[in-house]
Amino acid sequence: MELNLAVLIDGDNIPSAYVKEMMEEIAKYGNPTIKRIYGDWTNPRLGKWKNLLLENAITPIQQYGYTQGKNATDSAMIIDAMDILYSGKVNGFCIVSSDSDFTRLATRLREAGMQVFGIGEKKTPNPFIVACDKFIYIEILKNQSDDDTLDAKSTATAKSSVDKMTAKEIRWISNTINDLADDDGWAFLGDVGSLLQKKQPNFDSRNYGFQKLTPLISSIPNFEVERREDSRGRKKLIYVKIKEKRQPKRRAKKS
Repeated sequence: MELNLAVLIDGDNIPSAYVKEMMEEIAKYGNPTIKRIYGDWTNPRLGKWKNLLLENAITPIQQYGYTQGKNATDSAMIIDAMDILYSGKVNGFCIVSSDSDFTRLATRLREAGMQVFGIGEKKTPNPFIVACDKFIYIEILKNQSDDDTLDAKSTATAKSSVDKMTAKEIRWISNTINDLADDDGWAFLGDVGSLLQKKQPNFDSRNYGFQKLTPLISSIPNFEVERREDSRGRKKLIYVKIKEKRQPKRRAKKS
C-alpha cells in the first residue's frame, strides 16, 4: 500500500537549491498529498522559495517571528503536524529540517504508527536523525539524470568515497551481515539493507558515491557478493558474506 505523506518544510532552516530533487526523492517513498512550507514570507531572505513553491505545488504558511531569538516556525509546524495526525488523512510524514527541535515530534508521530522520513543537511544533530525511520541528507539529492552510466571520473569519485569509509562503519555492516547470515555465512542483501536502515536511519549508499547498495558492498574488499537465480530462474538474488581472512602460510622447517 502506497503511503500518503504530509510534507512539512522548515523554510527558515532549509536551502531552496535542491527543492526539485527533494520532491523527486520524497515521491519514491509515497504520495505527498499535503505539502506545506513554514516561514515569515515578509522576510526577503525567503524570496528564492516563491517561484519554486508554484512549480512544486507547495503551500506557504505565513508565520511571523513574534519574539526575537524564538523560532515561531517550529511551533507552527508542530501544531500543524498534530492536527494532520488526528485528521487521519495520511499514514506518513516527511519533516524537512536540520533542527533538533523536531526530535520529539518525530518520536511522537512514530509512536502513533506513522512512518517518518527526515530530510536535512549533514549538520543535522543525531537525535533528530535516529528519531526518524529514514533520514536523507539533502546534499546528496542532486540531479542524476545523466548518471545512467558511470564514466571514469565518477568511478574514481565513488572509489575515493569508499576509501573514506571508517573501520567503524565497515564493522557495523559486518555485524549486520552476521545478524542475518545462514550457517554458511551468507545473508540476503535486501534484508541486510533493511536492517542497516533500522539500525541507522541516515545510512544511504549515496553518501559513499554509489546509487545502490549492491555496488557499494561489492566495492568493499571485506565482503564477497554472490548472484543467485530464484527457484524459477527468473530473478537474480544478491547475497553477501564476510570474506574469511587468509592465514599466512607457515614455512616448512628444515630438517
